[in-house]
Amino acid sequence: MANRQRLYDWSLLLFCNMVWGSQFVVYKIVQRQSGPVFAALFPITIATLLLAPIVLRVRAKSGGNARLAAGASAGSKTLHHPFWHFVLIGVAGQVVTQTFVAWGVRYTLASNAALLGLGLPIFTAIMAYLLLGERMTAVRWLSFALALAGVVECSGIAWGQVNFASSKYLIGNLLLFFAMNASAFYNTYSKRLMRIYSPLEVLFRSYCVVVVVMLPIAILTEPRTFASIPHFAPAVWLCFLILGVFQYFLAMLAFLDVLTRLDATQAGLSNYLISFFGLITAFVVLHEHLTIPMVAGGMLVLASTLLVTLYEGRQSNRPALDSVPAQK
Repeated sequence: MANRQRLYDWSLLLFCNMVWGSQFVVYKIVQRQSGPVFAALFPITIATLLLAPIVLRVRAKSGGNARLAAGASAGSKTLHHPFWHFVLIGVAGQVVTQTFVAWGVRYTLASNAALLGLGLPIFTAIMAYLLLGERMTAVRWLSFALALAGVVECSGIAWGQVNFASSKYLIGNLLLFFAMNASAFYNTYSKRLMRIYSPLEVLFRSYCVVVVVMLPIAILTEPRTFASIPHFAPAVWLCFLILGVFQYFLAMLAFLDVLTRLDATQAGLSNYLISFFGLITAFVVLHEHLTIPMVAGGMLVLASTLLVTLYEGRQSNRPALDSVPAQK
């Protein structure tokens, strides 16, 4: 029974990462007929509408209280003006992440975006150090430097001329670089809110902020996209549904469900599959080709991620092993 449950959990994780890995290709397809802001806004709106009845049902079962029973009193002493906390993670986290990803994939390759996504754990470590006071070791600084080098290498810079402005994919890669940092900020800062609110509430409320903030921006900057909605091709509608239903709704709910049974570290390690599925999707759907600099840059980012996770994971387990009395 336990093996069946574990197989089920890892099947869900495989599904989540396969969906998230395809987002870079899907964003490229929807932007054939929509602007980048609308491309991020519309699927999140779909997910918000799908989440709303679930959140309301959960609140009804808990007597209308959106807070967690455990830790609510402790958390409420340190969390002032929760509305602005949700605005902060909604704007600086979700809005920046989704908009910059949509913009970034317009100016770079989908396979490039998948490779750059490998740096997310490094950026999360930096945010945890800055926001939560977690220890920043020399290994983490080295990993962050390797990730930055990977970003530059993926950009196809002409090293003989050392002219960063001439790089074909530099703008897109930088946008994705900031998007990964915004995502890391969202994940890290959400820890404070999840001391009081459930992950479902945090996700839903942040989505609401995204819709409220991005809707007027999309109307002002991309009026042609709204006028073109009736003329969207079937492939574009299909991709919007994939983003809204699968990526922002089902995949997130599945991931939260798995987190109730697996350690966060176990579930988080599966995110390395995002880049794998992203490269496969880019190759199959868009027929993109990998170049040596892209592979080299991706290997640098991957090396930085493995360094900070595997090495530090081994180091953190060592004291616990050393403290076990020897068996006689």
